Amino acid sequence: MKRINNLYQKIISIDNLYLADEIARKGKRTSYGVLKHDKNQKANILELHNALKNKTYKTSDYTIFKIYEPKERVIYRLPYVDRIVHHAIMNILEPIWVSIFNHNTYSCIKKKGVHAALADIKSNIEKDKEGTKYFMQLDIKKFYPNIDHGILKKIVRRKIKDKDLLDLLDEIIVSAEGVPIGNYLSQYFANLYLAYFDHWIKEEKRVKYYRYADDMIIFSNNKEDLHALLIEIKQYLASNLKLEIKGNHKICPLDNHGLDFVGYVIRSSHVLLRKSIKKAFARKVSKKPNIKTLSAYYGWAKHCDSTNLLKKLNYYEIKQQPITS
Repeated sequence: MKRINNLYQKIISIDNLYLADEIARKGKRTSYGVLKHDKNQKANILELHNALKNKTYKTSDYTIFKIYEPKERVIYRLPYVDRIVHHAIMNILEPIWVSIFNHNTYSCIKKKGVHAALADIKSNIEKDKEGTKYFMQLDIKKFYPNIDHGILKKIVRRKIKDKDLLDLLDEIIVSAEGVPIGNYLSQYFANLYLAYFDHWIKEEKRVKYYRYADDMIIFSNNKEDLHALLIEIKQYLASNLKLEIKGNHKICPLDNHGLDFVGYVIRSSHVLLRKSIKKAFARKVSKKPNIKTLSAYYGWAKHCDSTNLLKKLNYYEIKQQPITS
């Protein structure tokens, strides 16, 4: 694989830092960090450029807190200046790293995501019902905290040659244990960490495989083949990535159990919303909202067989009501 050089100067250029600033502030224009930065934007960008140029930039201290929905997670938050740096890096590296990712990797990739994953799985099931008779679903035990820094650095070096950039990426990698949830760069590091596993399982094992973050789905017409493959997957992940599969993995007939993946329960005959999303949708409707406040839930519902649900929730009647602020 050809390794790429001469990237660092593109990343730290004034123009790219301004572009990163513009991207990083989307949806956060009234936040404290952005407002503070904007009081001296030009001076701050120039100071950041010089710090990166002179190799004096260091990742700031994290603010660490927990969230509890949809499950308990430790979140790491950086000051706004560090978010500019992460976006500046990905403005240049995104097309390089995305070119490595398998087609059936969906999390945090432009033009991918939840609904692309669902559409691809539905299409595969329709084309090959026998080959998707059984599924194996598994995810990784404490994936982000257990990403090994040494292995991640080696994976980064499989594509990147630029020493200055590698020094910057190394500094960011070691700034917290594992890969911290909350960093913009972390979602790419996570995909990159599993990228070569993805290629191994697709190209060497030649199976129908889909991954969203660390949630993996494999289809087969044979349950025993999936049990045998599970052993190989455990060996690969332990030996190459120091990762462990959670004990709650499933190997099931698709139509008997349904595949709960990316917010939907999928069977060969139909697709429904996940129960927790339906409940949240119903709670929102019970508060007598207008159609604007329900748009996110309808965005989920329109991708599955939800006509009965929408009727039960009186969605179509709500849709006829005038939008109020």
